[in-house]
Amino acid sequence: MQNNKEMNMNSLNSLAPTSETLEAENMVLGAVFLEPDLINEIVLEPEHLAHMQNRIILKAMKELQSENVGIDTATVVNKIGNNLENVGGVSYITELAVSCPSTANIASYQNIVLEQYKTRKLAEAATNFLNNKTDQTADDIYRTYVEMQEIGLKKESNKRETLMEIYAEMNEDHGELTGIDTGFKDLNDMTGGLNGGDLIIVAARPSMGKTAFALNLAMKCCTTGGVADVFSLEMPEKQLTQRMLSAIGNIQGAKWRNPYRTFSDDDRDRAIKAIGIYDKWLMNIHDESTQTVAEIRAAVRKTQRKHPDQKHIVVIDYLQLITTLGKFDRHDLAIGSITRELKQMARQFDVPVVLLSQLSRGVEQRQDKHPMMSDLRDSGSIEQDADMIMFLYREDYYERDTDAKNIVEINIAKQRNGPVGTVQLAFMKEYSKFLPLERRYEE
Repeated sequence: MQNNKEMNMNSLNSLAPTSETLEAENMVLGAVFLEPDLINEIVLEPEHLAHMQNRIILKAMKELQSENVGIDTATVVNKIGNNLENVGGVSYITELAVSCPSTANIASYQNIVLEQYKTRKLAEAATNFLNNKTDQTADDIYRTYVEMQEIGLKKESNKRETLMEIYAEMNEDHGELTGIDTGFKDLNDMTGGLNGGDLIIVAARPSMGKTAFALNLAMKCCTTGGVADVFSLEMPEKQLTQRMLSAIGNIQGAKWRNPYRTFSDDDRDRAIKAIGIYDKWLMNIHDESTQTVAEIRAAVRKTQRKHPDQKHIVVIDYLQLITTLGKFDRHDLAIGSITRELKQMARQFDVPVVLLSQLSRGVEQRQDKHPMMSDLRDSGSIEQDADMIMFLYREDYYERDTDAKNIVEINIAKQRNGPVGTVQLAFMKEYSKFLPLERRYEE
């Protein structure tokens, strides 16, 4: 018990601002007094500062900026008004005004302040967890970490370096694909493959084949020596594995209910061969029914540490089942938090994240049942964060007499770095398998 108290005390002590922080804050404020136009380049907000008197002064400066009033000691003193005692009086402000000899290092001073702010916020979250060890406070640590990564000075762009990189790419053949092979030429032609850093939404109504499609993408990555992390929040690992064995061996999925009785000798031979193929793949299935983004992120990080040089794809089935531990006023805000964190994860690990999503029942009420952006549940945040959105549609699901039997339309409705349009694939539902249209009668 005593050790816990000492640990908590040490955590609290780490929250105390340092002399370096105070000096950096003073230099930033002093630089603004020295060159008032710098207020337009300041990324710091009052909450980032550790010292109350400096927070008050920066707040006054920001208010003067918004009112288009010049910043000097007199205007700042006037803006602070009755709160002047809390900043140490006029003398403190006067000292700040002459404390900074040059504005040349203001970016460095801001970085010091921001890094100290991040450290304090993370220490606060850790201290809260030590005092109250719950799933909520544990998730708060992760959320705080994600939020802190988004804070800071933006790296200045180097035009010459960017142009040189573009020029180098003009003279270097990267092959037909820039990303992971989807296994389908028409889809590859439109997308260039599944690119690292992209959040890819695959959305459809139930029974359209979105889980099978995503598994086919993961399987293709594994067949070419890559690794796949598949997070299934609805279906157990055994069932997913049986689906993939069906696709590998062309075995009817329904026969897995009682293979001892339903398998023919040929089925058994193909199943054994499929098991041998699947066993060699780097396919990781995570089938916990409740998973948070933090848990998904930890599993992906573990895979990358074990297989740092392999191509890597992440499949999550599906968005609306991901657990959120934070408190949100509306469900769409919770969904927005999830998609934002998954997009950041895709960029950090440089992997394509294929995220399955449900569509609203509004599709069923229309005469034309092709999905649209507005059919995405909580569509605002999903549409904003996604780099690519694919809608799956099967006409034979709604019209039994159609000529388009076993055909799935893959409608790329959004692609940040490429064209939009529709690709048609054959869906062999009994095998959980997708094929190019020209091969649908081969197997």
